[in-house]
Amino acid sequence: MSTKPAADDVLIARIAAGDRLAMRVLYGRHHVRVYRFALRLVGNEQVAEDLISEVFLDVWRQAGKFEGRSLVSTWLLAITRFKALSALRRRQDAELKDEAALAIEDPSDDPEIAAQKKDTGEALRKCLDQLSPDHREVVDLVYYHEKSLEEVALIVGIPENTVKTRLFYARKKLADLLEAAGVERGWP
Repeated sequence: MSTKPAADDVLIARIAAGDRLAMRVLYGRHHVRVYRFALRLVGNEQVAEDLISEVFLDVWRQAGKFEGRSLVSTWLLAITRFKALSALRRRQDAELKDEAALAIEDPSDDPEIAAQKKDTGEALRKCLDQLSPDHREVVDLVYYHEKSLEEVALIVGIPENTVKTRLFYARKKLADLLEAAGVERGWP
């Protein structure tokens, strides 16, 4: 007898039938990713926490409407994005912030390497903050959430070619900003 975990789409079908355990499993599997994405969009931990609740409440209510045209994780991020943008519209003074991905210290690093990583991480965050919200969003979904261009198009609600164009210009702008900040490119 196999105890293989249920696929996300199976969990959604079970949630649509009112299965609370399936909801807990789906939440456990995806709440961290949803939180991190929401936090990057809204830049406020409390608002991001509130958005998690709203997203998964929507999943509970709308599971029967999931059509399976995308991965469940893509669907969740699309819901999160919609809710985050709505929250930002309600809070007009909110600013988009990116999280400190590169500033996490590796315990095996000596103090000099840790300081260099922190400096590079801070420079990268500052450069990301200088990108337009549209470009920052595409970079976030592709690089931090490892979404395909097709999935990003579904989440953001734009054509795939527009995603490609935004990503091209975002990378070009980011490379220029990093060079101006004195950070050497870490890619060929």
